[in-house]
Amino acid sequence: MSKRNDDAEPTDTATDDRAEEIGRAMHGRDTVAQNLGVVLEKVRAGYARVSMPVGEQMLNGHGTAHGGYSFMLADMAFSYACNSRGQMAFAQSAHITYMTFGRLGEVLTAISEEKSGAGRSGVYDSTVYGEDGRVVAEFRGLSRTVKGQIET
Repeated sequence: MSKRNDDAEPTDTATDDRAEEIGRAMHGRDTVAQNLGVVLEKVRAGYARVSMPVGEQMLNGHGTAHGGYSFMLADMAFSYACNSRGQMAFAQSAHITYMTFGRLGEVLTAISEEKSGAGRSGVYDSTVYGEDGRVVAEFRGLSRTVKGQIET
């Protein structure tokens, strides 16, 4: 899937507007995202896209982006996607497979999409892309909803 081909599916405008409002509120309170320069690009029900520039402070001993930053970016997209309907949700587990690495100065983009849900559990896949469209990492997160709604 191309990281730019994310508007092809029909959407429910009211639901997606609410998802965007929820995502913006969460992002505004996320000090980690703010400190890393993470940009919330798009949120709709069950979907989120975020991006982050790779800075010098993110480099590992090989001079490439530390995998923890790719994980964090994928996890942030997952968080916005699984909370997009307003029901408070948290990760109950996550797994990542690194395909390659981010490079100094490039912007990484993570796209997270809901794959399935049943009861209080959800499955989300996040893909982290480099600027050239290569897949940097594949992430799978399992969410669990809890009592409470997201405040906006």
